[in-house]
Amino acid sequence: MVIHVSAYDPAWPGLASRAIDEVRGALAGRIDAVEHIGSTAVPGLAAKPVIDLMAAAPSLDAVADAAGALAAIGFDRHDNGMPGRLFFRREGAPVSYHLHVVTAASWDTRNQRLFRDHLRAHPADRDAYGRLKRELTGADGDTYTRAKTALIQRVVDDARAARGLPLVNVWEE
Repeated sequence: MVIHVSAYDPAWPGLASRAIDEVRGALAGRIDAVEHIGSTAVPGLAAKPVIDLMAAAPSLDAVADAAGALAAIGFDRHDNGMPGRLFFRREGAPVSYHLHVVTAASWDTRNQRLFRDHLRAHPADRDAYGRLKRELTGADGDTYTRAKTALIQRVVDDARAARGLPLVNVWEE
């Protein structure tokens, strides 16, 4: 798969908000929180046209049991090989959606949320990440991911250190 990176689209937060409302409805009573994460959640940041959402669940099994409710709104479950996380995908245009469901116990220390918050608060890091992503447009998915790892690791390390959290590999799961 060839990666396409787009300029920031101010429509992304609204699209995420509508999807969040749908996920909340489908998983009522099964999740504690759901947020827009990933590059499309950072104003001004270039991104692939994929809205990433992350939900916190007291029980991953309860969410897995509700996979039919998510399928009814277009989210199909995919095995991502990551323990302690469920992954659902909804294809679409102008964007696709990824839903990552994690344990409520791990919510406050999730690297994806820390990374998003850091990029929102540090424009120089946001801009460096955006430049790197644009340079990688046209790369295959594996090359794209590997080429971003060092920058992501540095930013996540900074974000974790600022909160007094232990440093971990960004690909922890």
